[in-house]
This record gives sequence, structure tokens and C-alpha cells, in this order.
Amino acid sequence: MLAHQLNRQAPEALVEYAHEHLNALLRDISEVEFTMLCSTDGFELSSASKKKIENAGKLAAVSSSILAMVQAFMGEINLEGCQSLTLDANNGKVVLMAIPNAKYPMVLVVLTSKHVLLGQLLYSIKKIVEAITKKTEIINHG
Repeated sequence: MLAHQLNRQAPEALVEYAHEHLNALLRDISEVEFTMLCSTDGFELSSASKKKIENAGKLAAVSSSILAMVQAFMGEINLEGCQSLTLDANNGKVVLMAIPNAKYPMVLVVLTSKHVLLGQLLYSIKKIVEAITKKTEIINHG
């Protein structure tokens, strides 16, 4: 196999496209405080933030690991297709959403205040994931 076929780094055009959506989410839902796109192997690809997040690289690694562990757990109890995880804490919420793709699998991480309207947030995140997935397909086949 050629070296360039082993490269799973998402193309810059895809990362830039996703970054526009991360910024839009931050702008459109006031309770969103931080968004990050990371690879499923735990590397930050892009982020947008209203507040300082220390160790964003560590957050990317932990987020991808958590989602992978939950997906494995779901498989053990015969539930298929786990694509998201919502964590609800006293002072905020976190949504981890898988962006499945054979070539560039990714994870979207969204941190919010505790006052976020969860339905609105999940709807917006789902639209972003759909847009990124569509763009990825265009890049893969274009």
C-alpha cells in the first residue's frame, strides 16, 4: 500500500469547511461555549471557543476515547448505531457526536452552559454533521 493511501489526515478544505460550521454554532446558540472537531484517533482538527479551554489536545483524545468506549458498550448489549453521547453536569452539558466516514472518521465535541435548550442544540449539531458528511463525500469522490 502506498504511503499516501495510509494518510487519514482530513483534507484542509474539509477542516476549513467544518470550522465555518463550528463558528456558526457558537454564534447561533448563545449557550454554546466551545466546539471542537477531532479525529477518532484523538487529534484536534479545528475548534472555536467563547472561553479558554486548557489542554484542548487532551480533550480531543479523551472525547474520542469516550465515544469509542460507549460504542463498544452499546455493542456488548446489542444496541447498534450509537452516534452520540450527551453528558449533563451541574454546570453544563457536553455532546459528543460521531461523524462516520470510511476515510476520515471524526468526532464533534460541543460544550454548553447548563441552560442550553437541548432539542435546539441536538438539531443544530445533527445539521452540522450532515453538512460535514456531505462535504466529505464530495471530497472523497470529487
